[in-house]
Amino acid sequence: MMLIEETTMPDGALPVEEFKAHLRLGSGFGESSVQDAVLTSFLRAAVAAIEARTGKALLERAFSLTVSDWAGLDAHGLPVAPVVAVTGISLIDRTGGTTAAASDVFWLERDTHRPRVRAVGACLPVVPAGGTASVAFTAGYGPNWSDIPSDLAHAVMLLAAHYYEYRDETSLSEGCMPFGVTSLIERYRPLRLGGGAS
Repeated sequence: MMLIEETTMPDGALPVEEFKAHLRLGSGFGESSVQDAVLTSFLRAAVAAIEARTGKALLERAFSLTVSDWAGLDAHGLPVAPVVAVTGISLIDRTGGTTAAASDVFWLERDTHRPRVRAVGACLPVVPAGGTASVAFTAGYGPNWSDIPSDLAHAVMLLAAHYYEYRDETSLSEGCMPFGVTSLIERYRPLRLGGGAS
């Protein structure tokens, strides 16, 4: 399985000014934007960490998932939520030849934690022998920062501020995340019910 982020978050979608206010940085000076690139990088890092812990795409963007076989004959789980739309399925043979599956043979089963692409009939399109299937989909709460649930957005601010305040610290343990952040994101983390079922 290979998940590729086809489009990235534009810098303009990140709340740099709100982050400055959160940090209580001075404003109104001639060089008030001098730290924007640094603040943007901390926001991006915090978004990436929150997304990794929750399995949620915060800002809407395009992804593609490539698999060598389906998890089940009639359905396959998508590793990111919330999924807005499945935009296509491509079947790639071992020589690289690509065939697009008809859009009326699959549909999106929406789910908070485990969205799935499902077959309209008995089974999803057959993956060519030695080949792969690629599912193109759009995931995220929306294109704007205001579309993100407020607790997740606040968790990003807290974590980005933590990264900013401790940017020179080297003694923190791996995976260190402040308690306030973990409590805010807990309900968004997918439940592990065992067996690795999709």
